[in-house]
Amino acid sequence: MISSEASSSNGGGGESVVVDVGRRRSTCGYCKSGRRTSISHGIWANSLTVYDYEELLDRGWRRSGYFLYKPELEMACCPAYTIRLRAQDFSPSKEQIRVSKRMQRYLDGMWDGKKEPADISGNSHGRTYDSNLSDSSRLESGGSNEQKTKEEELMGYLSKQIDNALQSFVKDKNLPCDIQYPQSIVNKISQTKKRRLVRGSEDLLYTSNISFQIAAILRRAKSDENNVLLSRGKKESLDEQSSMTIMDGSSYDLSPKYISEELTNVLQDLVKVPEISIQACNGHLNFYSAVKGGHSDEEFHLVAVSRESSAQKSKECDVIRDKLQRKERRLEIHLNRSAFDPEEFSLFKKYQINVHNDEPDEVTEQSYRRFLVDSPFIYVPPSGNETVPPCGFGSFHQQYRIDGRLIAVGVIDILPKCLSSVYLFWDPDFAFLSLGKYSVLQEISWVKENQCHYPSLQYYYLGYYIHSCSKMRYKAAYWPSELLCPLRYKWVPFDIAKPLLDRAKYAVLSDYIDMQKENSSSIQESGKLLDQQNDDLGDGDLNDFCVGGDDFNSSDEEMFPEINELAADPIQNDVGRLQLDLRGTRVKYKDLQPGLRPADRMPLEKQLSRFMTVVGPELSEKMVYSLG
Repeated sequence: MISSEASSSNGGGGESVVVDVGRRRSTCGYCKSGRRTSISHGIWANSLTVYDYEELLDRGWRRSGYFLYKPELEMACCPAYTIRLRAQDFSPSKEQIRVSKRMQRYLDGMWDGKKEPADISGNSHGRTYDSNLSDSSRLESGGSNEQKTKEEELMGYLSKQIDNALQSFVKDKNLPCDIQYPQSIVNKISQTKKRRLVRGSEDLLYTSNISFQIAAILRRAKSDENNVLLSRGKKESLDEQSSMTIMDGSSYDLSPKYISEELTNVLQDLVKVPEISIQACNGHLNFYSAVKGGHSDEEFHLVAVSRESSAQKSKECDVIRDKLQRKERRLEIHLNRSAFDPEEFSLFKKYQINVHNDEPDEVTEQSYRRFLVDSPFIYVPPSGNETVPPCGFGSFHQQYRIDGRLIAVGVIDILPKCLSSVYLFWDPDFAFLSLGKYSVLQEISWVKENQCHYPSLQYYYLGYYIHSCSKMRYKAAYWPSELLCPLRYKWVPFDIAKPLLDRAKYAVLSDYIDMQKENSSSIQESGKLLDQQNDDLGDGDLNDFCVGGDDFNSSDEEMFPEINELAADPIQNDVGRLQLDLRGTRVKYKDLQPGLRPADRMPLEKQLSRFMTVVGPELSEKMVYSLG
């Protein structure tokens, strides 16, 4: 359950205590004009609930450590609009699909990163299998190539159904959802291997050892949890939880044999191929030909022709030899609570120096902590029901490792209704993998997968979108996205907002009705054109921006080098309802007001009124306004 200190006014999770630091000027970091035309409202959050921060996101705010800021778009040379995506509606572009395939080929050892791999479908046996591709796009000339392509399609289909069965198995058995499960691979049983097997295996076509991998991962997760309990001095509770505490008290046989039998039961309903039967055998998932005399390849149309010419056999030997020489790699993705990690800082420093050309002495541990480690959020632990995921709500670092080497870190905020990307830094030695784009796809997938169990998680926030900056336009390629109207705080589909932004840098996006009628034809084509434009963009420095990296400087003072308090807004709100923090005591301003001198009351009320305007009347009344 949520913390007992929960406040009913904000839906649980404590209270938000903030300090208003006013409005500040800064140099625009996008157009490099050198003009100090960027003006932002600033708040320092001593503590902040995830629920209140979500409301701030929906009013154009972002955070850098404890510091929250909201740009004044109408006064900026490069207006920054909040952009988000409903994860369930996401439709990947051709370029985004290529990024996933490129990563998979690198992991499979089919590409060393030195030159672009050939775009061949099916080599990953389902991990990048696209069931929407037409048959004509996959088939090659020649009978044997056509048979091979069909066989690869079948293996891809079976792999996909195993992945679906695994999701059902994880949910039904209440297994942990916050660990990275392997993607299945279905392998063909060669004629040579069939002869080595026991009698009755003539009809065996394919097999998968996914159950052994799942069992190993669950055992490792259990071991990690036991180590945590031991480190906390709870050794006495291990005997009670050793059956499998990471499964919320449920206990199951985690042997490969049990897992394969459970997956087989689910697959019986998922696999819609009459010629295929499925059986579990000593932990393996085996697929047999259900056709009478199934060992005859001519009767089963998705198996290659049994008799091949000597030239074809020689080519097959070359393929087998090439596969044996491949160096397969292992990708692991770990989600950790936000905390300082020397290995992560070392990678961050390397990234800033090589990608952003920072001087080594500029990238300090202190600036890194303030920017990417410090977080004002009051952590919301797992609830054990369908409201909070196993990782909880708060700030996290998502590590990407290949064969144990840290190659990228995504800094993210996981909130009740969304995942908000903060920043991504990656190893420049792996720039060829387009890690920025790949991490976005992974984060969108995380939201989609968790929404099945936690319905409130729906959105993916990409940070700010700047239409006037060509390097930032790629964010809209994650379709279908929507932009936040800076005046009325309504979400407007990007395809509708685009014609407005084509005309002017700053626009009240909710005034789109007339534009929609006037530009109905251009709106329909905008998404396609944007995707084509982004296909031509390089992967160099774009990747970090795709998770909000546009908001960083090494410290708050550098972020706003010239601090100017502008003219205060006139009093236009009922500030008496605001709750103030006065030396640790909570008091309503209306109760404090009679004891203030007029000379002190007027500036304070203007400050409070401005705070209510930029934060919103309802949210400002939930928060505690600290007077310092």
